[in-house]
Amino acid sequence: MAPSLLLLVPGSANAANLQPDDFVGISFWLISMALVAATVFFLWETQAVSNKWKTSLTVSALVTLIAAFHYFYMRDVWVATGESPTVYRYIDWLLTVPLLMIEFYLILRAIGAATSGIFWRLLVGTLVMLIGGYLGEAGYINLYVGFVIGMLGWFYILYEVFFGEAGKAAAAKAPPAVKFAYSAMRWIVTIGWAIYPLGYVLGYMTGTADEAALNIVYNLADVVNKIAFGLLIWYAATTVSNSEESR
Repeated sequence: MAPSLLLLVPGSANAANLQPDDFVGISFWLISMALVAATVFFLWETQAVSNKWKTSLTVSALVTLIAAFHYFYMRDVWVATGESPTVYRYIDWLLTVPLLMIEFYLILRAIGAATSGIFWRLLVGTLVMLIGGYLGEAGYINLYVGFVIGMLGWFYILYEVFFGEAGKAAAAKAPPAVKFAYSAMRWIVTIGWAIYPLGYVLGYMTGTADEAALNIVYNLADVVNKIAFGLLIWYAATTVSNSEESR
C-alpha cells in the first residue's frame, strides 16, 4: 500500500511496529477487530427484526463502529509512545456512552413504554459523568472534584434504570425477553462500568495501578460494555420480532 494511502487507514501507519510481547497493543488490535465484526453483525441483523427494533440495532452498530475507529488510533498512540490514550478514550466515551444509555430508552420505546423524560434524564446523567471525569483526569479541575461529579452522574443513571421511570416501565410493561435484556443491561452499567471509577482512583488519584494492566482491563471491559450490551439488545429484538411473526 502506498504511504499516502496508509495515512488514510486508521492504525495502519504503526502496524509494523506492533511487537509480539506488547500485550496492550495486541489487546487494542483484537478488540478493534471484534468491534468491527460486531458492527457488521448488528447491521446485518437489522434485516431480521421488525421495524420498531431496527433503530436499536442500528445504534448498537454505531457504538461498535465508533469504538472500532477509536481503538485503531488508541493502539497507534500506545505503540508509538507507551502512554495511555486518555484523550481518545474520552472522545470515544463521549460519543458511545450516550448512545448506550439511549438504548434503554429505545428498547422501552419499542414496547410502547418510553417517555421523553427517560431519554433526557439518561442523557444528562451520562454527560455529567463523562465531562466531570474527563475534566478531572485532564487536569482542568481538581482530581477529587472531577471524581465526585462523575460518580454523581453515574449514580443518577443507576437510579433511573433501577428505580426511576425507566426501571418501573420495564418492570410493568416489558415482555420476558425484554425484561431479561433490560435487567442484564443495567447490571452491565453497574458492574461493567465500575472498572472505570476504580481505574480513575488507582491510576490517577493514587498512582498505584500499572498503566499497561489498566489499559488491558479497559480494553477487555469494552467487550462486555459495548459488544455484549449490543448482543442483549439483539436478543430482545429478535425474540420479540419472531414471537410477533408467529402469531
